[in-house]
Amino acid sequence: MQGKQHPFVIFVPARYESGSQPPVMLFLHGAGERGTNNIDPTMVGIGPAIWKRKSTFPFVTVIPQCRTGSNWLAEGPDAKWALAMLRQIEKEFSTDPDRVYLTGLSMGGSGTWSIAAKDPSAWAAIVPMCSGPDTANAAKFAAARLPIWNFCGDKDRESTVKANRTMHEALTMAGANAKYTEYPGVGHNCWDDAYGTDALYTWLLEQTRARNRSGSLSSTKLTIR
Repeated sequence: MQGKQHPFVIFVPARYESGSQPPVMLFLHGAGERGTNNIDPTMVGIGPAIWKRKSTFPFVTVIPQCRTGSNWLAEGPDAKWALAMLRQIEKEFSTDPDRVYLTGLSMGGSGTWSIAAKDPSAWAAIVPMCSGPDTANAAKFAAARLPIWNFCGDKDRESTVKANRTMHEALTMAGANAKYTEYPGVGHNCWDDAYGTDALYTWLLEQTRARNRSGSLSSTKLTIR
């Protein structure tokens, strides 16, 4: 974009075959991984989880890097670049347009909420983690029937825990298709537990944009583990 190059990392499933239309995921890292080395975003969050499952992980995964001092909020340039990267990979690998997922942790979790709020219909499901969601968007997510699985640790910053609990209450009141898992005794790095569970990826593959439009499988759940 803007005539500039923006390198990024992608993971391609070991079993990828041309024409197979695999699901695709955009991962947004946290503030600590900002920079230009194109390595740090792969070391925290989804990267280690993919590595442990590298022979079976089914998602083409786009891992961009946010610039130092910037963020992933929807109106910012880094979010727009990340979405352009996603579109490039969708085209290059002929990914499934019905199975496009968005996830992020901390600053990337805030970006996930923000980007999804701008166009909820663009995603089959979103998975934000340990961030600060805006309850004003709850009704919008409910109207779009967007599946959401949000994660937080109960030993995170008090304001973060409160924000995530409040968002879950708002989503519940709005009738959204939302799940919330809060890990007891876990601090800010709830992503280790969340990305470390195979149940998350099983759930993601069950979500499709077509199913969202049909309004089926709507559920709201609070889980404290």
